[in-house]
Amino acid sequence: DIRWGAKGGNMVFRDRLQEARETAGGKNHPIPSGMIETAENLRRERSLSRKDQDELAVRSHHNAARAQEQALFDTEIVPVSVPQRKGDPIIVDKDEHVRADSSVEKLSKLRPVMGKQDDEATVTAGNASGQNDGAAAVLVTTRDKADELGLEPMVVLKGWALAGVEPERMGIAPVEATRKVMDRLDLTFDDLDLIELNEAFAAQALAVLDQWGISPEDPRLNPNGSGISLGHPVGATGARIVVTAAHHLRRTGGKRALVTMCIGGGQGLAAIIETA
Repeated sequence: DIRWGAKGGNMVFRDRLQEARETAGGKNHPIPSGMIETAENLRRERSLSRKDQDELAVRSHHNAARAQEQALFDTEIVPVSVPQRKGDPIIVDKDEHVRADSSVEKLSKLRPVMGKQDDEATVTAGNASGQNDGAAAVLVTTRDKADELGLEPMVVLKGWALAGVEPERMGIAPVEATRKVMDRLDLTFDDLDLIELNEAFAAQALAVLDQWGISPEDPRLNPNGSGISLGHPVGATGARIVVTAAHHLRRTGGKRALVTMCIGGGQGLAAIIETA
């Protein structure tokens, strides 16, 4: 026991995040290769091509790069000062994962992560979300409390839903979560001005879009990038996409947005927000 001192022999240190990904399905639904395996399962199930995945990844990077060039994120990003041993601190005020020069040609040269286990594997470092550090915050309260505190609401949470699917198909869960919240609010996709679907993997996002009947080129879809380009800081992404959606609605004059994401273990979460 390391608490009292190792007495000799080997000692194994486990990456808690990696172990969580591999055991997210529980005892009866092992996922030995982690979340990448769930993306490959959906790729196989939906016959998704590598080219389509790379194209979605490129679109994500280009959308995010354009948003950065137009300073669209400036109102939602809090600059962070990082002290250095020598010299001035480094100011981090933009997402570092965005690749403005991304192309299908470049992405096509990357090897699939599970290539040794599956000759047909397609998920690469280029068409999966970035493992970034990050944080996001939202303040949720009632209209009365906001008025009492002198706060100006940006958006209203109209409804939300949680859904579960087989852990091996984790990435498809936003479909059911979205159906539930849309049914509760009597909405269709025609009622949406913005769709924020987190890109855990291009294969996962394409599988969801395929079942929704929504084109990957729909201008309402992730217009400022998503997980593949901006990164996916686990535990912060849900708040991050709500923040981005709220600012986008205010900036563009839109009324309603869907924000949704898959969650390891087979969960999907979806919410509808509207301008206040």
